[in-house]
Amino acid sequence: MLPIEKACYWMTTEPYQYEPVLEGEQSCDIAIVGAGFTGLWTGVFLKDLAPDKDIVIVEQGMAGYGGSGRNAGMLDVTIDHSHALAITHFGFQEAKRLAEIGRKNIEEMATFLSQNDIDCDFERNGRFFVALTEAQMKGSVQDLEVAERLGVAGMRLLSADEIQAEVHSPLYLGALFAPSPGIINPFKLVQGLKQYLKLRGVRIFEKTKVTALCGGAAQTDHGKLLAHRFIAATDAFTHHLFPKLLRRYIPLYDYILVSDPLTSLQKEAIGWKGRQGITDGRTFFNYYRLTADDRILWGTSEAMYYAPNRVNPECDHSERHYSALRESFRRHFPQLAELPFPFAWGGPIASTTRMTPFFGSLENGRILYALGYTGHGIGSTRLAGRILAHMALERSSDLFKLSIVQKKPFPYPPEPFRSFAVEAVTKALRKTDAGHRPSLLLRLLDSLGIGFSS
Repeated sequence: MLPIEKACYWMTTEPYQYEPVLEGEQSCDIAIVGAGFTGLWTGVFLKDLAPDKDIVIVEQGMAGYGGSGRNAGMLDVTIDHSHALAITHFGFQEAKRLAEIGRKNIEEMATFLSQNDIDCDFERNGRFFVALTEAQMKGSVQDLEVAERLGVAGMRLLSADEIQAEVHSPLYLGALFAPSPGIINPFKLVQGLKQYLKLRGVRIFEKTKVTALCGGAAQTDHGKLLAHRFIAATDAFTHHLFPKLLRRYIPLYDYILVSDPLTSLQKEAIGWKGRQGITDGRTFFNYYRLTADDRILWGTSEAMYYAPNRVNPECDHSERHYSALRESFRRHFPQLAELPFPFAWGGPIASTTRMTPFFGSLENGRILYALGYTGHGIGSTRLAGRILAHMALERSSDLFKLSIVQKKPFPYPPEPFRSFAVEAVTKALRKTDAGHRPSLLLRLLDSLGIGFSS
C-alpha cells in the first residue's frame, strides 16, 4: 500500500517543502504540538491576541499529516452533528446559541481567507442531505422544523423531481438543502494557515515527533522544547502522549476514494452543476463532493476501529472499505459505473459519545488540549483554536460558558469492552440502514445522544 503522502489526493497534487527538524534545545512562550487545523488556528488567534508572544509549533510529519489533511474538505456550519443532536446534548437555548456561533464562525473564516489571500478552493455552494427512503424523507422534514425553531434561515425541502433535476441518481427520493456549508481543499487550507503564521514569526518544525510532554518540557526524537505553556493539538493521536484521556474518545478511521476527472459527457450524465456537497440520510452515510478539477470524492462514515486504539500507518488503508465504497458509488450513479477511482486512503478521527469536541488541562494548567471533532473538524477546529488561545493567555471569553468547554463527554468503556461495544453497535446500525427497526441498544443510546459513527 502507498504511504499516505502518495495515496491522499490532496497531498499528491500540492507541492510541499518541509520545515526544518527541531534539534537541540529550544524555548518559547507557548508551544503547540500538532500542525493540523487545531494547532494552526490556535496559532492564528494567539498572534491576534498577543502578537509579541514567541510561539513554536512542532509536527511529527508534515503539516496536515493527520485528519486535517486527509478529510473530504466538506465544511459544516454545525458544531454538533445536527441541530437536533445539539438540543439533545445541550438543551434548546444552548443549541440555538451553537447554531449562531457556527454560522458566525464560517462567515469569519470566509472573510479571513479572503483578506489574507489564502487560496484553498473554497466554494460556498451549500449541502444536499438526500433521502434514500421514505423514513429518511420524514427525517428531513423534522430536521427542517428543528432548524427553523432554532432560527436557522435558508434551508428548504426538495421533492424527488427537484433533487433529480439537480443531481441525477435513481436512489434520491427528495432532499433537504442547507445553503451555508461549503467545500475546500483541506490540505491547501493547512498550507495557507502555515504560511500565514510563518509570516508572523511563528516557528514551525516538522518531522519532529514529541515522545514525552511533562514538567514544562517536550522531549522530541531529536531534541527538547521548553515552554511556559503547551497546547496539545493532537486529536486522534492524543493518547500516544496522554493515555488517560482515551476514556473520553475513541480513535476511528474513515476512508475515501477520489476518481479521475469527469469528462464533459460524464458531467452531463450526472448533472451536479451547482457543485453542492452531498450527504445521504443513512446512519452510516456516504458523503461526496466535486474537487476543483471535477473529480468525484466519495467517502463513508462507517468508520473502522482498530483495537486496541491503534492509530498508525498500518490503518491508513482498508480494501474492504474501498470495495464497499466502489459498490455504493455504482448504486448511486450507475451511469458512471465504469469511472476509475485511482486515489484511496484513510484518515484518523477522534470520536466522542456526544459527537462534539471537549477541552481540558493537565499539570495545573501548563498543558491545554482540545480534541474529539468526530468528523466535523474543519469548522469546529477554528472555534477550538479561539478557545485554546484565550485559555493559554488567560483571557476571558464568553465561549468558556459553553457546555462543550465546561463538561466532558460521557466516557467510552475500556478494552476489551470497547471492542465488543463497537462491534455490537456497528451491526445494529447496519441493520437499521438496511430497513430494520432500531434495536433496543440503539434506542437506548439514541435517548442518551450517544453515537459511534463519524
